[in-house]
Amino acid sequence: MATLTSTGGWLTDAAKRELRETARAIVAPGKGLLAADESTGTMGKRFANIGVENTEENRRRYRQLLFTCDKSMTNSISGAILFHETLYQKTDSGTPFVKLLTDMGIVPGIKVDKGVVLLAGTNSETTTQGMDDLGKRCKQYYDDGARFAKWRCVLKIGEHTPSPVAILENANVLARYASTCQQNGLVPIVEPEVLPDGTHDLARCQTVSEKVLAAVYKALSDHHVYLEGTLLKPNMVTPGMECPDRSSYKPEDIALATVTALQRTMPAAVPGVTFLSGGQSEEEASRNLNAINQLDANKPWALTFSYGRALQASTLAAWKGKDELLKAGQEAFLKRATINGQAAAGKYNPEGASGNAAGESLHVANHMY
Repeated sequence: MATLTSTGGWLTDAAKRELRETARAIVAPGKGLLAADESTGTMGKRFANIGVENTEENRRRYRQLLFTCDKSMTNSISGAILFHETLYQKTDSGTPFVKLLTDMGIVPGIKVDKGVVLLAGTNSETTTQGMDDLGKRCKQYYDDGARFAKWRCVLKIGEHTPSPVAILENANVLARYASTCQQNGLVPIVEPEVLPDGTHDLARCQTVSEKVLAAVYKALSDHHVYLEGTLLKPNMVTPGMECPDRSSYKPEDIALATVTALQRTMPAAVPGVTFLSGGQSEEEASRNLNAINQLDANKPWALTFSYGRALQASTLAAWKGKDELLKAGQEAFLKRATINGQAAAGKYNPEGASGNAAGESLHVANHMY
């Protein structure tokens, strides 16, 4: 009689220990992730806003700006998610970015999905591609210094969406990805993003987020994924960007809805949550994260950040692609990193903190990279 494989039972004790230690290091108290995994196309959009040509050299210069900040960045940044190109780039002096980060105590990670594609038979819903050669790529990325990976699935709230088939399909893709990562030594960051597009209120987002997360953890269980060696990267529960009374919701409301959704769906075995910013302004993302960590509730996981736009908008605006403004860009990045580190500990005092790019909405409709 065949027996069921236990969760994570197919991994050696040494493999499980390494995955567990990496996951815990990423969500160390007061620290979070820099999501610097923007694709070439997305970087082009970012650069267009500041009048910088989208070349490989300019992308390298910008990532170098981020990675060579004052070492105090390690007080707030535990890891960095890289794009394939970035994983193999070097500093002006020839130091590989991966070595630079590792030597600072920042864990290098890699985006491994290959983008969203339409899910046939649905109302323009999507799934995420990239499974065909994922095992081979994960092995190579591990050998080249990465220690965790990220895969993003996208669901959208509408009158009849997300549909059961889209929820199930994306949950199973995330589970297959997570299992493949763990087989090759990488901690999988599981990212089921419920987009903020729409007129829905906070309660509707919470309901959908709970359904999505419940399906994801059912799939992870079915695929025997070792939960202690994973992290979750979800959306915060927020009202839609076009919600008529969006401004009436306070950070405390966002915090309660978000933590409640996690309590109802997420096993305590998972070490932590690294929230995406989901088009919130830098300041909004920081205030909401702070409120989540200040909420008096049962929270058995670390609750921190994995921000891209919400860590970099002010940085790009200050840098403008100019060498003479390099320090200004780095100072802007360090400021946001420090603020989010404080928010991850529930110790951020936002009074008078916004300004420049920090308060501007970063929402991009149907954000697909």
